[in-house]
Amino acid sequence: MRAYQSTLLGRTEVAESTMAFQFGKPKDFVFKAGQYIDLTLLGSYAGSSDRLTHTFSIASAPFDEELLVTTRMRRTVFKQALSVLPIGTGVQIEGPMGSFGLHNNLSKLAVFLAGGIGIAPFLSMVSYATAEKLRHPIILFYANRYLEDAAFINALWKLERANPRFRFVPTLTRITDNSGVWRGKTGYISSEMLFTQIGILRGPIYYIAGPPTMVAATRRTLVEVGVEEDDIRTEEFAGY
Repeated sequence: MRAYQSTLLGRTEVAESTMAFQFGKPKDFVFKAGQYIDLTLLGSYAGSSDRLTHTFSIASAPFDEELLVTTRMRRTVFKQALSVLPIGTGVQIEGPMGSFGLHNNLSKLAVFLAGGIGIAPFLSMVSYATAEKLRHPIILFYANRYLEDAAFINALWKLERANPRFRFVPTLTRITDNSGVWRGKTGYISSEMLFTQIGILRGPIYYIAGPPTMVAATRRTLVEVGVEEDDIRTEEFAGY
């Protein structure tokens, strides 16, 4: 696996307790939308070895000039070090890795099922499909507890307006009274929600990304309604 040198360019809060980090993209670094990298912080950190490494899906599109990754800011050694890393600090990137990308059959609907920070690879994939005017029909279901937790939600609404083949279905699981303020759905991503939005559930290719419990539950839901295992692709964010 090839290692590249990069630099931290900036950090942005994209949701409550969620940060996005921008890194310089090495000149010869080429990736496909949906892939991931290993990011290594160089140097000594309290309570750690000399090198701290974490796996991140790439949230930016392949044509972007920067590499964007995003994470919930939990109290781990790596994330605490990353949160205070000075702008301009050098890091190491290994990759790209993974095959979590759009299928080739344009006649098959792509159904993206994201939980929380699992939105990262889908943001990359939808951004790329929109810019390249890919003919894939795509529908993205995006579950969060509250609106404040939903990273990149405005960017995704904007992509829906820009791409006639893309439909965005965000849902909040801890909100019960819409009161006309929230224009998305409420509740967990269920077989009923999928059927209402998609119709026949056998046939599309399903992509699931998020916390392991969400991935497992969503896969189980799909299998229970008759979706073939070969039509389900997953990306888990253990320790996300």
